Amino acid sequence: MAATRIRTLFTDIGGVLLTNGWDRKARAQAADKFGLDHEELHERHHLTFDTYEEGKLTLEEYLTRIVFYEPRKFQQQDFIDFMFEQSQTLPDMLEYLPKVKARYGLTVIAVSNEGRELNAHRIRKYGLRNLIDAFVSSCYVHFRKPDADMYRMALDISQAAPEEVAYLEDRPMFVDIANELGIRGILHTDYASTRAKLDALGLGL
Repeated sequence: MAATRIRTLFTDIGGVLLTNGWDRKARAQAADKFGLDHEELHERHHLTFDTYEEGKLTLEEYLTRIVFYEPRKFQQQDFIDFMFEQSQTLPDMLEYLPKVKARYGLTVIAVSNEGRELNAHRIRKYGLRNLIDAFVSSCYVHFRKPDADMYRMALDISQAAPEEVAYLEDRPMFVDIANELGIRGILHTDYASTRAKLDALGLGL
């Protein structure tokens, strides 16, 4: 069991609780469905998506830059509906983590890079407020991981010491940054291995 009790859980959303909201695979599917050029869509996305995730563009403004910069035969809402449909739950995590939270009285903070409209849709559709107490989302705080200030803000909001925090994240670099701050980063690859790692930190069911 961990020497210092874990009192707070930080978690990413995309790649841990849900699929990524709008990744390369989803964009490729959108390009196929709507008859768009794959490379042009990806390039325009790459140039402007960080600005959208930092909450400095609306979803409509982002889509104007990557898709609707010229007339299309489909409506913007059709494209938005398709984007939202790509989100799915990942196996077992949304059933498992609320049980861990309830048993150990954990505070749960999302530390996530997400655009405002996608974030709001995913929170609402999947009932994430039933698990997560506060959302340190890039669209709200106006900077993105790997900026270490994301984690510092989450620590301030939760009023937890770094050694009291476990952090679930699917990107190794972001785990490393959390570890550098004294947070116990856990690289999430699947439900079984994450459960074993939380068990080792004294959060077994």
